[in-house]
Amino acid sequence: MKILVTPTSLQPGKNESVLGILRTFSDDLIFNTSGRPLTEDELIPLLKDCDGYIAGLDFVTEKVIQSCSKLKVISRYGAGYDRVDIEAAKKMGIPVTNTPGVNAQAVGELAFALILSIARKIPYLDTKTRVGKWVRSTGMELKGKTLGIIGLGAIGKVVATCGQGFHMNLIAYDPYIDNAYCKEQNIKACSFDEVIQQADVISLHLPLNEQTRHIIGRNAIAGMKPGAILVNTSRGGIIDEDAAFEALQSGRLGGLGLDAFETEPPEDSPLFGLDNVVVTPHTGAHTKEATLNMASSAVKNLIDVLSNRECPYIVNK
Repeated sequence: MKILVTPTSLQPGKNESVLGILRTFSDDLIFNTSGRPLTEDELIPLLKDCDGYIAGLDFVTEKVIQSCSKLKVISRYGAGYDRVDIEAAKKMGIPVTNTPGVNAQAVGELAFALILSIARKIPYLDTKTRVGKWVRSTGMELKGKTLGIIGLGAIGKVVATCGQGFHMNLIAYDPYIDNAYCKEQNIKACSFDEVIQQADVISLHLPLNEQTRHIIGRNAIAGMKPGAILVNTSRGGIIDEDAAFEALQSGRLGGLGLDAFETEPPEDSPLFGLDNVVVTPHTGAHTKEATLNMASSAVKNLIDVLSNRECPYIVNK
């Protein structure tokens, strides 16, 4: 069987123990040598003769899927699958699988690292100190502040645990809120608007779809506390970056932390010129532990489907 493997963290020389399992299953592996997610036009010639596909953050459009008549499974390396046309895959009878929860600790820790970096202006102060400027800049303590978590899934729960460690007050919105968990962990379940209005720090953990695209736009930002901190480690399209830029300039937003962008890699963004913005290159899941877990799960899902074994992580049944 011919298998395409595109995640940048699952290439020759990386996670070789997992690749060894895949090589035992198939001796015909194709890899992504670009070092970045693949476009529609780049994917089609690589994928058209493949039986299986371990997908990174590539753009798996309807055109891609319809061009690959031999394809039997798309195994997403990660929990999100917004870049895969799920309906097109379903029409073609191609199962799409994912790896939910395996990178939650890594992404949650990065989200809180961004919160701390903004609250204490760490990147800004680091830059100034390195060039000989002894800056006196007032930061913000997190103790006693309200942390609003929008999306209280596996990653949101990691962020909640971190917030508890800093003695923050926790509120959360999730359309499928786990009330028992909230009660046990002393988290106040709120509406979306209540989180927006009450939180000093907001951390976003949502999938990207038509309901969540630009859910943080001008209206939502206008409802936030002046000087609130906003962090997004999920998908870039959730925040309207133009609206965020305006709010950062006016002081409505006190700081912005981004691990995800509307365009990736981002083009020359005006956000990069602001000292109260901290950015990382969609690296939330890139720890040794998380990449190994995701790789193992993605390979297992692919082999299970191609071997006609039960796979509990098919998202388009």
